Amino acid sequence: MLKRPLVIAGALVLSACSSASLDRLGDSLPGVYRMDIHQGNIVTQEMVDQLKPGMNQRQVAFILGTPLVKDPFHDERWDYLYSNEPGGKVRMQKRITLVFEKDELASLQGDFKPGDLPSIEPNKEVTVNIPKIEREKTLWETLTGVFTK
Repeated sequence: MLKRPLVIAGALVLSACSSASLDRLGDSLPGVYRMDIHQGNIVTQEMVDQLKPGMNQRQVAFILGTPLVKDPFHDERWDYLYSNEPGGKVRMQKRITLVFEKDELASLQGDFKPGDLPSIEPNKEVTVNIPKIEREKTLWETLTGVFTK
């Protein structure tokens, strides 16, 4: 007889705890881990610095990856979006839009600006010899070696 009112009262008390109040409670408790939330294409300034006018779409996709948003009505426009919410703190969002003309990179818009990194010519005179490492045979190699010889 007394069980039913207690169960109803308990359900009402628990339903009053909204997820927003639980989130605030989690922020104030020490030792509660809040996971970083990454969404979209991770694009860094170093990646943008590698882009050069006149690159074709395959070269750009090799550097930045496939775009998050590819407008079906404008094949010449690629949008890269990235957002990061570190540990429940304020969300940071960056975007970059690339415009191609006749399969060549024509312009770049958004939160990143192309930089002027010096081009490094690879030195072709360097030769590295890697010595062969002699290792002991494993038990499996020893057993299979007995039957194959």
